[in-house]
Amino acid sequence: MSSARLRKGIYMRTAPQKRASDPNSDEDNDNSPRKKSRVSEVWLPDTKLAFQLLLAANFTSALFCHVTDCDETYNYWEPLYHMMYGEGFQTWEYSPAYGIRSWAYICLHYIFTLVHMGLLNANHVFVFYFIRMVLSLACTTCQLVFFEGVVLRFGNNVGRILLCFLILSPGSYISSTSFLPSSFCMYMTCLMMGCWLQGKLNLAILAVAAAAIIGWPFSAALGVPLAVDVLIRRGQYMFFIKWGGIALATMLLPCMIIDSLFYGKLVIAPLNILLYNVFTAHGPDIYGTEPWSYYFLNGFLNFNFVFVLAVLSAFIISICEMSVRYKYKGYRSPSLLYVFTLSPMYLWMCIFFLQPHKEERFLFPIYPLICLSGAVTLATIQKAWCVYKMNRFFKESWLAGVFIAVFSTLALSRSMALYFSYRAPMEIYQPLHRMAAQNDITTAPVRICYGKEWHRFPSSFILPNGFQPRFIESDFRGQLPARFTAKGFNGTKAVPGHFNDANKEEKDRYVDVSTCHFLVDFDSPHPTHYEQRFGEQTEKWKVFFEMDFLDSYESKSRLHRAFYIPFHFWERNTFRKYQLLLSKTNKLKRRKKKN
Repeated sequence: MSSARLRKGIYMRTAPQKRASDPNSDEDNDNSPRKKSRVSEVWLPDTKLAFQLLLAANFTSALFCHVTDCDETYNYWEPLYHMMYGEGFQTWEYSPAYGIRSWAYICLHYIFTLVHMGLLNANHVFVFYFIRMVLSLACTTCQLVFFEGVVLRFGNNVGRILLCFLILSPGSYISSTSFLPSSFCMYMTCLMMGCWLQGKLNLAILAVAAAAIIGWPFSAALGVPLAVDVLIRRGQYMFFIKWGGIALATMLLPCMIIDSLFYGKLVIAPLNILLYNVFTAHGPDIYGTEPWSYYFLNGFLNFNFVFVLAVLSAFIISICEMSVRYKYKGYRSPSLLYVFTLSPMYLWMCIFFLQPHKEERFLFPIYPLICLSGAVTLATIQKAWCVYKMNRFFKESWLAGVFIAVFSTLALSRSMALYFSYRAPMEIYQPLHRMAAQNDITTAPVRICYGKEWHRFPSSFILPNGFQPRFIESDFRGQLPARFTAKGFNGTKAVPGHFNDANKEEKDRYVDVSTCHFLVDFDSPHPTHYEQRFGEQTEKWKVFFEMDFLDSYESKSRLHRAFYIPFHFWERNTFRKYQLLLSKTNKLKRRKKKN
């Protein structure tokens, strides 16, 4: 089979059409009442090539993208580390007193670690990247189902544009391999839409249920249009009840059993999340609020002009379809398809754009829908472009080509800026592994400390065996995670008294800086009483390794900070050192060499 093939694809649908291969077709008959729209051969990668392209992009994310959210570290990587090695950090959400995080979601990823039969367990870094590789494979599979569904319903042109957006967008680069429920919901969004568009309604319902039960309960909102289609448009009540019941029996019940086993009491984690976020007096707003423009700026950075098309898709598509209908009186617009395609994204935006507490990961579930809405909008513009014969001056394929070229340039520029600016917290630990590999350290455990850089700690998986992360006091006055009090179920069932759900500081998290063997710090030129410039304290600390890291406060140009522009990126931005410091006062003991 060739790696690519030609399929019948439709740029525009202006009247009842016949296939291009139909010898009775009168598309080119000038005596017909009106010319039928043309069916063009649109090149589209076949399933195998599309899978390879998506997998390559997601593997790139797994290998090069940094951990972008401290919630990913402390609420997901650290509990998994505890399951595997009996150590790690615990957040208040995992205390049985609150129980708002699901251990079932962690167990799902723990299963991945069984695939390699324990061969990688000796090196935690290998496990970390192995799990990321598995996530990239899972994401690719779901994206492929999504892609096939879109091609089936919208044709090759939309499918080809969608594939470009999925592969190149910085949003996909960030979210595709993140160990977060919102990324899992993004996978399920791809499955839901792909199965829905292919007519596999039972699988679409199960995908929505998996996202809401295993991942994030708020993602059930994305299934509302699907429920409307099944219940109201199709009237399949018993079908919906049947598969909803199957989802509850195969997903909710096992999750309840797993969570109750880990917490030592009956826990329904999805319900606890809803109760905390909706019905508590403070809710999530205590963790910070953002202005209304936050998601618009974030969306543009992650999808640039595709996000603009997606936000305006309802307006642009309506105008284009009305213009086509005005030109061709017999034209029937696929309005229902547009409504069901666009409504999940708009529904999600209406819910989350209005919330004071905003985070980038909250939009992960609709990232595929942003790409789809942008692709459909661009293809609809091409349709109107052809209807009004503008393609005589500038071909509709060039119109899409120019847009994709601009999008690709900005997207790659953004992804490169993210890598060059923020890679240090992922790569600075390499010398530690070389040191540990020499087997000359006898101090156990080795204490590596974090002050103001606590939120950039990737996870304990990144550290060599025998290294334990600890916190020193900084200017942050919220609640930091604590160490699990015991190994295994004894640690997950214990109810520590040092947690609260109001983000109040707990002083027992800190250790004295003099007890640290290593210290990770960003050499900021704005020291405070707690956040000192430890790298300049040469009598106490030695720079063991350092890398460049973007100083976003001192880099005044938003354009050059957000996008990688050759020859200007390093000149227009301010970079300072992200440092791994070695203590001179609390020295490591070294093993004596044998004669």
